[in-house]
Amino acid sequence: MHDTQLKELVGRTVLVTGGAGLIGSRIAACLRRAGARPISLCMLDAYPRHTYRDLFGVDPADPDVIVGDVRNPGLAKRAVAESDYVIHAAALADVAACTRKPLAAIHTNITGTQVLLDAVAACERIRRLVFASSASVYGNGNPEDRARPCEEYRTVRKLLEAVYGRVPEQFHEHTRLRPMSVYANTKAWGETQTVLTLGAVGTSYTVVRYFSVYGEPQVIKANSHSWVVAWFATRAALGLPLHLNGGGHQIRDLVHVDDIATATVRALVAPRAHNETINIGTGAPTSIRKVAELVATRFVETPMPPGDPLGGYAATHRMEAVLGWRPTITVEEGVARYADWLAKTPEAIPAWLRAQSEAATA
Repeated sequence: MHDTQLKELVGRTVLVTGGAGLIGSRIAACLRRAGARPISLCMLDAYPRHTYRDLFGVDPADPDVIVGDVRNPGLAKRAVAESDYVIHAAALADVAACTRKPLAAIHTNITGTQVLLDAVAACERIRRLVFASSASVYGNGNPEDRARPCEEYRTVRKLLEAVYGRVPEQFHEHTRLRPMSVYANTKAWGETQTVLTLGAVGTSYTVVRYFSVYGEPQVIKANSHSWVVAWFATRAALGLPLHLNGGGHQIRDLVHVDDIATATVRALVAPRAHNETINIGTGAPTSIRKVAELVATRFVETPMPPGDPLGGYAATHRMEAVLGWRPTITVEEGVARYADWLAKTPEAIPAWLRAQSEAATA
């Protein structure tokens, strides 16, 4: 997509649900650079308040930051009525938290999504909604698609297994969805409901499936196994060993949060993104073990947590064709950037993990 298309955003108001979180705050910053006015609707309850202010750069006193719940129909309706575009990124986005508290995931990711969709469907001003989904909807892909008995395929398979410990699965937008967790299931529902609700009234929408998001200023959460780069870099900074769940053979397509934000903003205005579903990934498979090796040398193998897929990587042909763009930050560069940021921002290391580190070395 030519950057001239971003001119459509100049002077426009864009509602970003979850706009104070890691991804939402980067999207809001990207929108401001494009000349738009982002309105952030967020609960500000996923992190301590100082994290939003000091790390994410979000000021709760800003009149364009609405501290509230997307499940509130009146609030959602008022915020949508002010807007030309909507990006729906609000979610309980922690796989482990959704597994522990499925009703909380349903309330936020399903009820909240429906309330917002109803508000958008009733507002003729909205030019497009972008729904932030997740590559977790693919699960482990389609095993039957891998049954190709030719000798050439078997040779390639052996090479891939030697490098990654297994054959990485490439996920195309038409790959059958096989969600393996509560979180993934809520995202698959949100995709379908976006199509049904907005398709019925002719409001333009785009579904973007984020692959594994990482990058500064990401901050880890207790009792979570998401966000491997942040977890590994933070543990390494404290001299703690890295946990390789299942030996670290899971495959991820790691996409820097800056690239995620750029792609999401482009999806708002790209003409070819109308009513499309698009992977947002790099197209490069990276094993969890490789991430660990980029960060440190001390590893401990641990069991696979429930709902953690073996994963795969993105087919990016549609993304490149529809958005006219591809990610610019490599895994090596992004991991180094995060480690450097963490060294310069020690307050990003949670006190509870510091306490664990001190107890382990006492």
